[in-house]
Amino acid sequence: MFTDRAKIYIKAGNGGNGCTSFYTEKYIANGGPDGGDGGHGGDIIFVVDPDMSTLNDYRFSQHYRAENGENGSGKFCHGKNAPHLYIKVPRGTVIRDSETGGIIADMFDPDVEVTVLKGGIGGKGNARFRSSRRQAPNFSQGGQKTEEKCVTMELKTIADVGLVGYPNVGKSTLLSVISAAKPKIANYHFTTLSPNLGVVSYYDHSFVVADIPGLIDGASEGVGLGHDFLRHVDRTRLIVHVVDISGSEGRDPVEDYFNINSELEKYNERLASLPQIVALSKADMAEPEQIERFRKETGTDPIVMCSIIHEGIDELKKAVWETLKELPPVTAMEFEPFEYESKDTTSFFITRDSDGAYRLEGGMMEEFARNVVLDSSDSFAYFQRKLKDNGVIKALKKSGIEDGDTVRVLDIEFEFVE
Repeated sequence: MFTDRAKIYIKAGNGGNGCTSFYTEKYIANGGPDGGDGGHGGDIIFVVDPDMSTLNDYRFSQHYRAENGENGSGKFCHGKNAPHLYIKVPRGTVIRDSETGGIIADMFDPDVEVTVLKGGIGGKGNARFRSSRRQAPNFSQGGQKTEEKCVTMELKTIADVGLVGYPNVGKSTLLSVISAAKPKIANYHFTTLSPNLGVVSYYDHSFVVADIPGLIDGASEGVGLGHDFLRHVDRTRLIVHVVDISGSEGRDPVEDYFNINSELEKYNERLASLPQIVALSKADMAEPEQIERFRKETGTDPIVMCSIIHEGIDELKKAVWETLKELPPVTAMEFEPFEYESKDTTSFFITRDSDGAYRLEGGMMEEFARNVVLDSSDSFAYFQRKLKDNGVIKALKKSGIEDGDTVRVLDIEFEFVE
């Protein structure tokens, strides 16, 4: 099964915890702190795999978590940084944040790597907290925690030319004739259930053609298969509009032409503005009057062809190449990159609980709480000094706090004393 859209959950690794340790040595009565830092958690990095052509690997495997950093240990041993987790996707994949729809990355270039989530920072060991006034800190810092995010991946085929048209008009047959591609061909609707790519050679030149599964009326609004695969013509530089001029399906070729163009315009106005070459297929089954009527009523100069007997094929290839060489090359999407916000470590705000206690919240509080060991007076003294140095105590006083009032920070609760 061809999969060109997938939703996955990703999480960078947590930072490792710092270590609380004191070295001991013979004849040394009071050893100093020697706890090492924790390692950094692994990043989530998306990379292009040139051997991938679909997102099938992500149909059933949806959770991807990088490893956590290793905890620090004694003797100043720092924990190892965790390896990064690389998620491979086919070229042309667009990665979006599922909640906002913001585009994180367009995996267009073959060698592109995009870091979507950064791993948590490792906590500091107690050796880092030693000072002239605090010779034996009995606390260390916990590693920074990370959050899980949900992203959506959409594959947008990278091709120079997109073949569009109603089902069973001969697009797959045309692709098989002009390239080495071997799409499934049969005389019924929706034979093609996924985009097929073919490389077409024209003398010393070549270009890539994508056969887009058949569109029908209402495709731009989600009817039929067309809506699922219209994204694959987003990147094309030129459209070859294949029309069954014989009317073998009981439809009017002129109406077919206008209907498909209408669907393209509804889906994306850019597609409607792309250069378009009209190819009238199954011409061996049509009358000259039908071809002339089509020219007159559509105002186009179509290429009349029959893929099976290769009639009009060289003319079509020439027209395509002559048009392509005047057009700019395929480029990556233009978008305002969406980035997940870095961990907030500077802001705080004060609220009141129902029992009258003052609650401190915000990124600064979460950062400070990583240093707190409730059964360590050194740790708690360090925490309180940080609150004072960063203006938190002053803000509490301004909010009306008095001696004896309760203050809560996450799971930490203490009594305020001036």
